[in-house]
Amino acid sequence: MMRRTLLIYALSLTIFSPATAQSGSLALEKLKTELEALRNDSEMAHASWGICVMQPESRNTILEYNSSMSLAPASTQKIITTAAGLSILGPSFSYTTRLEYDGSFDSINGVLNGNLYIKGSGDPSLESFFFKDGKDTVKLVDKWADFLKTKNIRSISGSVVADASVFEDESTESNWAWGDMENYYGAGASGLSYKDDMYSLFFNSGKANDSARLIRISPEIPGFSILNYVKAYGTEDEAYIYGAPYTTSRYITGTIPPNKSNFEVKGALPDPSFLLAYDLKNALSRKKVPVNGPATSVRELKLNHRYNPQTRKEIGKFGSPSLEKIVYWTNMFSVNLFAEHIMKTIALTKRGFGSSTGGIDEIAKFWKSKGIDIKGMALFDGCGLARANTVTARQLTEILCYMTRDRAYLSFFNSLPVAGKTGTMKGLLKGTSAENNLRAKSGSFNRVRSFAGYVNSKNGQQLAFALIANNFDYSSNEMRKKLERIMELISELD
Repeated sequence: MMRRTLLIYALSLTIFSPATAQSGSLALEKLKTELEALRNDSEMAHASWGICVMQPESRNTILEYNSSMSLAPASTQKIITTAAGLSILGPSFSYTTRLEYDGSFDSINGVLNGNLYIKGSGDPSLESFFFKDGKDTVKLVDKWADFLKTKNIRSISGSVVADASVFEDESTESNWAWGDMENYYGAGASGLSYKDDMYSLFFNSGKANDSARLIRISPEIPGFSILNYVKAYGTEDEAYIYGAPYTTSRYITGTIPPNKSNFEVKGALPDPSFLLAYDLKNALSRKKVPVNGPATSVRELKLNHRYNPQTRKEIGKFGSPSLEKIVYWTNMFSVNLFAEHIMKTIALTKRGFGSSTGGIDEIAKFWKSKGIDIKGMALFDGCGLARANTVTARQLTEILCYMTRDRAYLSFFNSLPVAGKTGTMKGLLKGTSAENNLRAKSGSFNRVRSFAGYVNSKNGQQLAFALIANNFDYSSNEMRKKLERIMELISELD
């Protein structure tokens, strides 16, 4: 029989360094008791779980249990991606989106005899909710249309063409579940993303078990159709959208709460780059700049064997917020789309093309070069949505330790939600010694709960930690409370 060893229970060993905790301290005894109870808990009989706590300054391991077990991390995987992105690209890295044209420009008459192109660079922030100033009510496409008018463009003989070719056309990951892909959190990274690659469906629901009525879709998506099977039931949003990328038909099933008006369900845009071209063409029309050709994309032209690359000239370029700011929102509110963009941007920078396989390979190579043993780490995306992802608690903790010595440490540290105060940790650990002290990236999906981050012990020493639990029989909320208690006790170590 394989012995289940937990170093912390070997009472004859001093597993805490004298600088961190004395083996007989009350805090240590409480932590021992909590972990022993979890290990023997009947609701954890079928579970796999691991914990690792390290002291970044000394690199000493304070405690560990199953720390080398490969486990599904869910969104704590964003630590692996965002830390690598900040270190490889630098906190001040930014994207540049360009407006270009082919053909010729008659500057006297203001006629662009050719196509107008929107050349993407992988920027996830274009018209993003996270970067929209509430006082700025002017749409991005209207700003661009006004800009083009300042360049004396009065008409365009060709089309508005979206060029997202810096990234692969396959935006979603092959290991994502069908039930995730067309919902907002399953939006894939496009070389020309727009509006967080997201749209909203609004419903009115009546009595329980009645059909919910779809009343509108925002934004307008040309040719888009929805088959609605949503019912009124329960207290949560349990509606799921199904379909395939780049297609314009979807069906939605599941439930939303009864007696709601304008209840919002969010989905993933079928083709964000095309929608941007479509919206820009309409904006130009509103500004009295006619565009004779249709809105389209390089991908669509290639599919129809109508893409004829011509020399282009740049009209203008537009920068993005810094990577530091993009990473902040990625980790603060666990934005899958942004993590996927960072992963593909690493590939674009290192290999000249933004692919998932390239990004995953470069991230793994980076961490290996920093002395992280990546055996047991299997990455299939950048955000943690793929159930096939595996990582160990030790790997996450060692990455956190490494980042304390990296030039991008403060950018990374400040992106992690603060317990009881901000982001996805706002409602957790309130009224404990971890509140306003512990910073962590959380992760969850069906039968997975995880946390990884930093906390200061009672004597002021920084600790890095990771907790991952898979396949427990508890509800997700119950498991969260168990892990919250462990984090609270880690923060109480002296």
